[in-house]
Amino acid sequence: MRLIILGAPGSGKGSQCKWITRDYDVPHISTGDILRKNIADGTELGMEAKSYMDKGALVPDELVVNILKARISEPDCKEKGFLLDGFPRTIAQAQTLDAFLTAEGVSIDKVINLEVPDEEIMSRAINRRTCENPDCKEIYNLRDNPPKVEGVCDKCGSKLFQRKDDNEETVKNRLEVYHAQTEPLIAYYSEKGLVATVIGQERLEDTIALVKEILK
Repeated sequence: MRLIILGAPGSGKGSQCKWITRDYDVPHISTGDILRKNIADGTELGMEAKSYMDKGALVPDELVVNILKARISEPDCKEKGFLLDGFPRTIAQAQTLDAFLTAEGVSIDKVINLEVPDEEIMSRAINRRTCENPDCKEIYNLRDNPPKVEGVCDKCGSKLFQRKDDNEETVKNRLEVYHAQTEPLIAYYSEKGLVATVIGQERLEDTIALVKEILK
């Protein structure tokens, strides 16, 4: 299975990817996670990416594409496929991905587009808290899905933190960038007959149910 999940930052792509990865045993490839790990490790790539991410801007295509090509070429992706989260973000990236996959003799099976209003995304982002344990990374929302103990993950007991880019100014900028540069991908993949749009529901379980119907 080779999937792409589209949606504005904060639309719930990460939550959908967790269960898809678990139920379908398909590698979840999040360019955001890969870049953040490089930032945490202080790599040259990480420091370069950080200067863009801190402003809510897109990391240049060349950096992201090289990361993706290397990851997709690993044995688990060749055997099981992949679920792309956060890539492609531009038409140019999509075209580069198409060329790479064609050369590999494979293609995308489905593009899932999560549709959520901007005002809801803003509320989700500023209320989002994430588990700091890299093996857990459970996501909470102080408004809709708070932890049982403030600041502590229900699942593993690790501390929760708010990402530095989850503030109103940065989220607003991320949404503007998404609408200008990433949203056109919906039309791009629609022309290929690959897009299935899911309207984000108030309850995560209800959105999951809609995505499950598509993947059947």
